[in-house]
Amino acid sequence: MKVFITTYGSRGDVQPYVALGKRLLDSGHDVTLATSSRFQDFVCDHGLKYGYMNDRLLAIVDTDQGRELLENTNGVFAVVRRTLSMLKQVGPLQESLLEECWNAARQCRPDCILFHPKAYGGPHYAEKLDVPVVLALPFPMFVPTGECPMIGFPNLRLGAWFNRMTYRAVNRLMALSAGKHVRRWRAQHGLRKQRRFDMLHATDGREIPVLHAYSRLVLPQPSDWPESATTTGYWFMDESKHGPPPSEIESFLSAGDTPVYVGFGSMAGRDPERLTEIVVKALQKANVRGILVTGWGGLVRRELPDSILCV
Repeated sequence: MKVFITTYGSRGDVQPYVALGKRLLDSGHDVTLATSSRFQDFVCDHGLKYGYMNDRLLAIVDTDQGRELLENTNGVFAVVRRTLSMLKQVGPLQESLLEECWNAARQCRPDCILFHPKAYGGPHYAEKLDVPVVLALPFPMFVPTGECPMIGFPNLRLGAWFNRMTYRAVNRLMALSAGKHVRRWRAQHGLRKQRRFDMLHATDGREIPVLHAYSRLVLPQPSDWPESATTTGYWFMDESKHGPPPSEIESFLSAGDTPVYVGFGSMAGRDPERLTEIVVKALQKANVRGILVTGWGGLVRRELPDSILCV
């Protein structure tokens, strides 16, 4: 079976989908993964075919304005305000990404499409190609449940109606951000007008299956989810081939109590020096050892006490 996977964002938005693609590849399927060009080598190094999407939107995220958006996450409403303020700047880029991803999907000629919500063209490509589509989420954000609000919303304890509303609100916010671009793309490619933008339903009203790539031990699957939604567990890379850690880390691990890992991966704020200072003080206040991983610049190397290692 030919599988087309599309995702967009930072390393954390890409690596789980590469892991899934590698598992599908090992099971005998033909897998193409479309994502930002900055991850082309990463995709190909794991044996997957690569579908081109440009890097320009991520370049905006790397600016001070973009980092402020990622850094200040004091509630979903503040994030929404800052996101809407950037839409005029990123709108044309969204349309180019829609078309580039479509070109990759068309060339793949898949039997199935699996998409990350940031690559929201997935259902429309599937409709054009007349193939099944699956939404793959790194955390719960669209499927309504009365058991808890969507991450980022306050837990106001207003009951199930409020909790369900938070997920519907996120779906609506996606429509505000992406709906115009999707409508234009559909018109350009001869698809009928969509009555409303909906991440959970195809244009004909059919439910889109939803996979949630995290453990039920971290968040139990809600009892009121529809059959179309499920929690699969994490999609991890096979790290067994990497060998033992560097001697510096092994020596640190054997020198005392189990340390706390602190790292922000590919997420980088505007003031990594200050963030590093906050992390160091927190570890010292908690009286625990720590390993700091600088990643893509979220933390920085500096003089540290013996109880903390920076790599």
